[in-house]
Amino acid sequence: MDTDTDTDTGTGTGTAQEWDARYRSREQLFSGNPNGVLVTEVEGLPPGQALDVGCGEGGDALWLAGHGWRVTAVDVSEVALRRAAAAGAEVSDRVAWARADLATTPPPAAAFDLVSIQYFPLLRSAGEEALRALVAAVAPGGTLLFVTHALADLTEHPEDSAEFDPADYYWADDLAAVLDDSWEIQVNETRPRTAPAPSGTHHHRDTVLRALRTA
Repeated sequence: MDTDTDTDTGTGTGTAQEWDARYRSREQLFSGNPNGVLVTEVEGLPPGQALDVGCGEGGDALWLAGHGWRVTAVDVSEVALRRAAAAGAEVSDRVAWARADLATTPPPAAAFDLVSIQYFPLLRSAGEEALRALVAAVAPGGTLLFVTHALADLTEHPEDSAEFDPADYYWADDLAAVLDDSWEIQVNETRPRTAPAPSGTHHHRDTVLRALRTA
């Protein structure tokens, strides 16, 4: 999983082996640029500790590191992580690349000033453990940033998401529903993409949720 700048990652899940095979299918799967929403929403924040969920080839993590953040960048694909580490040699002291499935292995609680979830297909689970673990990873005073394709783009154009049922995944409203009064929702909206839709898709809008943990 990775940035959504040039190639679509917003639908479907897969095993580590399947993601490795997908990355091996091309010399570079994504553009290497950070997601536009990340830049827009994070640029003014003071740098601290960040968790990049589904970092892929590292476009977001490297941008964050270049702007002073210390980043834990997590993905299930060893191939993607090796590419990301090679691309980020200049900021290797500010990025820890980690192979893990955050849907089953929760991050440490209250450890990050930013948890960034960009186009990450998070499957629903009983008790919402994975979702709540990502929320709990944000430290007091930290920011949770959750970005997906607009649900309407997916439901209006099912040909973009074969074998993908949106009801199987968490969306921004699901995330907002688990935030208690220790959170301030600063942004919860659907907006036009900052970059053109990936070739062959109709993903023209993003849904963005940004929340501040106040306590």
